[in-house]
Amino acid sequence: MSDSNIPTNQQIIDDITKNIEENLTVNSDPVADSSKDDTGQSNETGIPEDFDKSDSEEPVKEVSDDFVDEEKLKDLEISLSEEEKEQRHKKALELKVEGNNVFKQEKLLEAIDLYTEGLRICPLKFDSDRAVLYANRGACKAKLDRKESAIEDCTKAIELNSTYVRAYLRRAKLYEDSDKLDESLEDFKKLLELDPGNKDALAATVRLPPKINEKNEKLKEEMMGKLKDLGNVILRPFGLSTDNFKLTQDPNTGGYSVNFSQNK
Repeated sequence: MSDSNIPTNQQIIDDITKNIEENLTVNSDPVADSSKDDTGQSNETGIPEDFDKSDSEEPVKEVSDDFVDEEKLKDLEISLSEEEKEQRHKKALELKVEGNNVFKQEKLLEAIDLYTEGLRICPLKFDSDRAVLYANRGACKAKLDRKESAIEDCTKAIELNSTYVRAYLRRAKLYEDSDKLDESLEDFKKLLELDPGNKDALAATVRLPPKINEKNEKLKEEMMGKLKDLGNVILRPFGLSTDNFKLTQDPNTGGYSVNFSQNK
């Protein structure tokens, strides 16, 4: 699974507070009788007459034009001879070279098509060559500002070749441009393991930590604000609010104690 699918701290906080608020907030408005229409007549189904069934159906997720069905490719290769696989490998390499040439001419969409065609015929056993095809396609998408898809291609390249320096560097920069600073820093650290003198990675390990701390502090402030709002929802029926509770931080341990104060 792609790293981009992992929820961020902000998303988790939003989901938690939203769910709790929905469960705690009581709607005092009477519930409309869904079994009657606007004329007051009974409607056995409880569904409005003008209800469009298609509106309730979940849209079908479209397959992208550059999708590579590796399961299908795996099944196909069972029936191929080694000679046929070599021929397909040779053709894939030719497509890679052609893709590189049009990439240099800034014909990015054409390059993506060529790299994709190469991935669809290159036998799965040629991990390194497939990794290059994915990484090169990711470079095209990065130039087109298709960051998420570019990250996915770089991730696939790294899965196929765990020491692929260029793929780590490209993904690290894409993560940073996407404000995924923690992920970016991890990639730059991995890059330093593979290439200790890499200037981009060395600069990033100095540049990113302060940015990450600043982002975390902002996130903490936002979280405390959401928790305060949530606390007020819980305390309101008792005539209280979060203003009745004061947090005091222990300078020695860094922990907090809660003190209650009755407002006059």
